[in-house]
Amino acid sequence: MIHRIFLLSPANCTGKRASFLLRKDARSALAQRLRSEAGATIGEVFTFMSGLYFRGKLAYALAFADPPDGCLGIQVIVPGLGLCSPGAVINLGGLRAVANVPVDPGNRRYVRPLQRDAAQLAGRLHPTDAAVLLGSIATAKYLQPLKEVLGPRLRFPREFIGRGDMSRGALMLRCAAEGRELTYIEGS
Repeated sequence: MIHRIFLLSPANCTGKRASFLLRKDARSALAQRLRSEAGATIGEVFTFMSGLYFRGKLAYALAFADPPDGCLGIQVIVPGLGLCSPGAVINLGGLRAVANVPVDPGNRRYVRPLQRDAAQLAGRLHPTDAAVLLGSIATAKYLQPLKEVLGPRLRFPREFIGRGDMSRGALMLRCAAEGRELTYIEGS
């Protein structure tokens, strides 16, 4: 049996929607929870900041994750923290720290935690298992650091080629609703 886990690329923590959460006078329920002791989950914060794209990634991964024993089926790339569960809690200070880590394969603050967690993941995967990246494949920012650790187990949906973020998000939402899985290919 081939197991699948999904690696979700992060939301843009320096974009316009992120500023709605980070600004001092933010009043939304989510912004208030970020400022509370309880915090908010990475999944809901990134869904707010990214909208359709992250919501599509999360819905798709929830529908099709099939992890091996002892492994989370969905892991989110969080700049400076590595791979985290979408249910992991973050507060305002944590979100500000994440926003200060550039997503760049040349940045050690981004790459080291990501590769550390990818190496732990690789140790839990069987040789035939797949770690499927649900994120941009047009640049090296995710593929390069993950490929160095996961090798041929790193895959991405073939249908992502030539599509923009919103198109990928809508595609994943449709596939999750229809129970139709995409085709995974090895990243080059």
